[in-house]
Amino acid sequence: MRDLAGFGLGLRPQHFPSILGDDPDVCEGVDWFEIISENFIGVGGPLLRNMRAVAEKFPIVMHGVSMSIGSVDPLDTAYLAGLKALADVVQPKLISDHLCWTGAHGHNMHDLLPLPLTEATVDHVAGRVRHVQDYLGRQILLENTSTYVTFADDEMTEWAFLSEICQRADCGILLDVNNIFVSAFNHGFSASDYLAGLPVNRVQQIHLAGHEHNGDHIIDTHDQPVPLDVLALYEAALDHVGPVPTMIERDGNIPPFADLVAELKGVRAAAERALS
Repeated sequence: MRDLAGFGLGLRPQHFPSILGDDPDVCEGVDWFEIISENFIGVGGPLLRNMRAVAEKFPIVMHGVSMSIGSVDPLDTAYLAGLKALADVVQPKLISDHLCWTGAHGHNMHDLLPLPLTEATVDHVAGRVRHVQDYLGRQILLENTSTYVTFADDEMTEWAFLSEICQRADCGILLDVNNIFVSAFNHGFSASDYLAGLPVNRVQQIHLAGHEHNGDHIIDTHDQPVPLDVLALYEAALDHVGPVPTMIERDGNIPPFADLVAELKGVRAAAERALS
């Protein structure tokens, strides 16, 4: 069930003055914001106060980067406790993290590392997702990541892997269209096949972002505007999954807030073209 709608932006601290300022039109066209969960777990002071002030005006979704759902390490109970406590405060519309692993032996490498696409991994990850959802008392979304290597033992496509985990764990999908574009180019598979293989009812949120194209490979950097090729793939995605709440994710070279609002209007126009 989708209880979020419209178009959002990633909430970044440097934009608090604009969002919380006196201009009533500064957020025109922005329907909701997404926070990086780790930035607000266990913190107080102005950072938390400003985020809560935004949450009084807009729906909030929480997006994590360190759950390490695919790791063979035990789930980090302290992290999950912090995540649950933050969710109790924020009451987010959605909670998400990445379908990957981020470290081993208790060491977080702060990278989103790929998983072997095997039946054994499906079983392993689905069980961990069910545990997390039982602990949080709510469904989570898994995001497809950009990848740069594959495993010799892979048994299925990435989209079949993602779909099967979500079916067995009864979780949702955060569909990152830029990540599909990046991985399709890097590995030579069809982005259209990826979209066609996804279960429509599982896709509850969409991410758009920019990347760094290096000729023979693409790096997912989130530090550039959304390229036209990614916007075109976004339109194709909406043709398959229908209207899904969509946001721009910008993590580097962060521009003034007004620039992101203007870019988001272009995303809204692309969605209107796709759904008309």
